[in-house]
Amino acid sequence: MSMARPKFYHFLGCIIPHRYPSIEKATRLVFEDLGVELLDMVGATCCPAPGVFGSFDRITWASIAARNLTIAEEGGHPITTGCNGCFASLWDANHELKEDEELRARVNENLAEIDREFKGTIEVTHYVDALIQTVGLEKIRERVTRPLTGVRMALHPGCHWMRPRALKQKDDSERPHIFRELCETTGAEYVHYKDELMCCGAGGAVRTADLKVSLDFTKQKFESILAAGGADVIVTPCPFCELQLDLGQVEIQKHFDVKYEFDVLHVMEFLALAFGYEPDEFGLKTHLQYMQRKSEPHWERLGLKA
Repeated sequence: MSMARPKFYHFLGCIIPHRYPSIEKATRLVFEDLGVELLDMVGATCCPAPGVFGSFDRITWASIAARNLTIAEEGGHPITTGCNGCFASLWDANHELKEDEELRARVNENLAEIDREFKGTIEVTHYVDALIQTVGLEKIRERVTRPLTGVRMALHPGCHWMRPRALKQKDDSERPHIFRELCETTGAEYVHYKDELMCCGAGGAVRTADLKVSLDFTKQKFESILAAGGADVIVTPCPFCELQLDLGQVEIQKHFDVKYEFDVLHVMEFLALAFGYEPDEFGLKTHLQYMQRKSEPHWERLGLKA
């Protein structure tokens, strides 16, 4: 008797469909291969962005997030998302609405105007958690058909997925290992560098408010990777971090006249390569740095044939 496939509502957010559709395609390929079903969240909106909405108006932020949560509640399955910011916003709202009766009452008063009610019946996960918890590292490793042996990978876990540690209890946010263990299933070599846990520079609306300040963060991370001997690829679980580390290289060259040439992949794109998919099958060449530089990925560095 076959067991039912795990199911998650798939929260795409804004950056993935608008800037990095290659992440969505890679995610669907990887989850399908691992026997996990992704359900479309019809009618979902922005999460909304935690560092912007949440900082200015808690009730509006919680109401918009709660509306998204009720879509999954209606279907009775948890949410999974591949964006650290979306995860933080939806997870935090879900947690606060369950814990804070006054906040829940005010939000449900707003939701009543569109015939919805937050009930607190589902959980919110990140892709990394969803795969590790429902599939497990061993089965993921078994699915690898193109081991990325010899590929040096620097990791950028990002800020919002694991923090605050006291509440999320996902990993040790100061000494994380879950994301690294998932990436290591590909066979790639982990490169430790001093500023691995430093912000990419994009978060908290810094990228919008002062691009050069945000790029200073990014540049420092790149220099830290080079000081550790360099890397063939930077892997992140967040599309906004990916945008900053990917497009940021073009912007750094413009503003600081320093050229970096790192390939930057979302963890799902990285797994898709290890699972044997060709880059054109999920649109790797559409990354913003390649489009703006009219260049292509460093195929050999990624363990691929051009």
